[in-house]
Amino acid sequence: MPSISTLTLNPTIDVAYEVGQVYHTRKMRTEAEFYSPGGGGINVARVFVRLGGNARSYYASGGATGPALDGLLDLHQLVRNRIPIQGHTRVSSAVLERETGKEYRFVPQGPSFTSAEWQACLEQLAQAKGDFLVASGSLPPGVPEDFYGRVATIMATRGIPMVLDSSGPGLKGGLAEGGLFLIKPSIGELRQFVGEDLAAIEDVSEAAMAIVRAGQSRYVAVTMGHEGALLATPDGAQILPALEVDAKSAVGAGDSFLAAMVFALSCSWSITDAFRFVVAAGAAAVLNPGHDLAQAEEIRRLYPQVPQPA
Repeated sequence: MPSISTLTLNPTIDVAYEVGQVYHTRKMRTEAEFYSPGGGGINVARVFVRLGGNARSYYASGGATGPALDGLLDLHQLVRNRIPIQGHTRVSSAVLERETGKEYRFVPQGPSFTSAEWQACLEQLAQAKGDFLVASGSLPPGVPEDFYGRVATIMATRGIPMVLDSSGPGLKGGLAEGGLFLIKPSIGELRQFVGEDLAAIEDVSEAAMAIVRAGQSRYVAVTMGHEGALLATPDGAQILPALEVDAKSAVGAGDSFLAAMVFALSCSWSITDAFRFVVAAGAAAVLNPGHDLAQAEEIRRLYPQVPQPA
């Protein structure tokens, strides 16, 4: 059975609400309240398990909100390795305004780490097992910019391919070490990394291929929202359009995309078939409201609709 480990340095308690209309100042009574364990790696683990794999979640949590996150993970029956910190685990909110269909998302920066806390994360990861290690999410304050590069070094010594989904300093620090198996930047995160506008798809392709040619990552999957996705490989770049679906929320689409990619590759699918599968996963994710992620049956239903990449 496919098996992975995931790392979430900056997890969240994800809260989703609905209101009729958003007003300033006025108290707004919410409906359809949901609480879920969140953060990149945790979301990847949730979808990976739905698809039929095993996932162990390494995550940092603490403060008054830490036990609440632990409880939510237990409700979702996820195997977990908690790394204790002093700071409060952050709480993120998604508010759907029913009148307009617009979604408002509020995401705190997260707690600061001490040197001892982030080093404890590295020590626990030295015991990680699985077909892949997926490190996903932002770097919290206090964590060095080369942290994901240090994780990559540990995974290399253990012979575990590392997948990275981060942005800004986290992405830059991970790529500086090189030798990653896969990175999954959004188009905005890739633009930030290269410092260019990347207005044309040819520019996006060249920027992604440059990372592959430099040996920083074997594969680069770039999510481009309604414009689809691009996958850079040692054999060249592939492009797929997004499926046309009735989108309800973009929350978790990137994490669902990544989970499907890692699952398919863990099952020894070809990179092309895996790429088609992840586009189906991204579409399946946006079918759901902000409190959920892609469902396995929806991913598999949509998969045959994804064309061969250009």
